[in-house]
Order: sequence, then C-alpha cells, then structure tokens
Amino acid sequence: MRLFRHENRERNHATRRVYAYFELAYTFVDFTAALCFVVGSLLFFWKALETPAIWLFLVGSLLFAAKPTLRLTREIKLLRMGQLDSLADRRP
Repeated sequence: MRLFRHENRERNHATRRVYAYFELAYTFVDFTAALCFVVGSLLFFWKALETPAIWLFLVGSLLFAAKPTLRLTREIKLLRMGQLDSLADRRP
C-alpha cells in the first residue's frame, strides 16, 4: 500500500468516514486561514490596528502550514487502517 492512493479512502465504511472527517477539518482550516488573511489585510488600512493585523497574518500562516500536516496525517491513518485489514485477512 502507498500513500495518497484513492483506493485507500474507499476501502470500507470506516476509511470513508475518516476521510470525510479529515476533509471537513481541512476545509475548516482553509476557510479560517483565508479569513485571517482577509481581515488582517483590512486592518492594515488603519495604523492603530497594525499589530492585530500582523497577528492575524501569523495565525493565517500557521493555519496554512497545518494543511499539509492534516493531509499527511490522514493518509498515514488510512494506510495503517489498510494494514490492519490485511493482517486480519492473513489470519487462518
């Protein structure tokens, strides 16, 4: 089994559910990061709000950095779920 294979997420009901949960988390992180950048950009129009704008840019950057982490975590979990399935199949 390899990472990032479509068949890993379609193996059974449990893998489809894990995939769906991770997709929801990924989408939430994506929207939240974008919102941080949009609001941060707007705050830069006022000099007094420059510090909160910088913080929003930092938070948005960290959220964008979390996206590949979520994807890799999801794929490793799906891969491990497949290994457990194959172990059960090998038992006589």
